[in-house]
Amino acid sequence: MNLDDPRAQRSRARLRTAILELVAAKDPASITMSEVAKHAGVNRATLYQHFPDVNALVTDALEETVAHVARAAALCPREAPRDDAPQPLYELFQHIAESAALYRRMLGTQGSALFAARMRERLTAELVASFQEQRRPAGFDDVPAEVHAAYLAGALIGVIATWVDDDAPAPAEETALAFWRLFRN
Repeated sequence: MNLDDPRAQRSRARLRTAILELVAAKDPASITMSEVAKHAGVNRATLYQHFPDVNALVTDALEETVAHVARAAALCPREAPRDDAPQPLYELFQHIAESAALYRRMLGTQGSALFAARMRERLTAELVASFQEQRRPAGFDDVPAEVHAAYLAGALIGVIATWVDDDAPAPAEETALAFWRLFRN
């Protein structure tokens, strides 16, 4: 199969959308390949051409979600004032609010350790790359960049997980600002 073929790309996009919608609604372990194919409007043979099982599809579909979070975190200008969170951070928390059911399913108390680990790994890598481009906050020269990045990634994931698991979460803007204040100190 040629992954550059527009038909293959459309099928994969439909499958990713379908699995994200299904995962937001129910436990990934209870989702069948037949259910995914039906939800995506493709036949099972097409689904199996692209993904061997539900876990592979979930991993692939969530990669863009993880990449989105990682890019937004790495784009935050470190010199922004303490009481004005950077726009990428506001946008990140707004994105998470719009997909709260998915993030709750993947990071909340009943979440996926694999997803959390993948997100932490990707966030850490993006932050290290950002630090190598001289975008590291001042005052941390005595801490290895990888350790600093892992610390920040873990903190962000912890805040996101707690926020989406809350029965009455604060607005995205408030949470972004709270995280920024913690980050800046």
